[in-house]
Amino acid sequence: MSNKDVSVVLAHGAWADGSSWARVITALDAEGITAVAAPLPLTSLADDVAALNRTLDRVEGPIVLAGHAYAGGVIAETRSPRVKALVYVAALAPDEGETVAEMFYRAPPHPFAPKLAPDANGLIWLPESAFASAFAQGARTDDLAVLAAVQRPISPACITVPVGRPLWKDVPSWFLVAEDDRMIAPETQRSMAARMKAAVRSHPVDHTPIVTAPELVADIIREAVSAVAGQIKS
Repeated sequence: MSNKDVSVVLAHGAWADGSSWARVITALDAEGITAVAAPLPLTSLADDVAALNRTLDRVEGPIVLAGHAYAGGVIAETRSPRVKALVYVAALAPDEGETVAEMFYRAPPHPFAPKLAPDANGLIWLPESAFASAFAQGARTDDLAVLAAVQRPISPACITVPVGRPLWKDVPSWFLVAEDDRMIAPETQRSMAARMKAAVRSHPVDHTPIVTAPELVADIIREAVSAVAGQIKS
């Protein structure tokens, strides 16, 4: 089996949509690797897992499933037997019984991290200034404008529900640690990756390397794809 026989499904985090993976998708596509972004409604953890499962049903063959930030909690909740590896990109990885919020707030916040609270509709938005100061401080001005314009709010119901047995206990995982992350503390990322026994790739990038360092993200996904392709005989 070759890398081209393995499908990649990408899950976006809070305050983002599938377009945040655009440069990673094109990098993988250039090598003939099919990548599909799962549209998550960010309305509850259960809703997001259901939406992810619908996307998994649409793709063929063995799957490498990648999640950015909040989506780390989502990708570990799927039970699809076709998911053969997980890739965490500056992502949160709660263990069974933990919540995404517990992981997010495990370490003291970065001085530039925004204060977050639900609005009158019960949804959490990222302040527009936070895209440049904490979410993607390495991004170009035009990228920041798009990130702010397409942001999707997240419901507290996504991050306050304890997760089940995470899939990373049953399939191999990779973890890109963002050492310049101002949203999720790098030490939190390293500790989660260690208990997952993930293959760690650490880089001096911000919280959103899928936009600001897409080749590094594509590289770690390729690693996972190659591992899966090598394990599955034609």
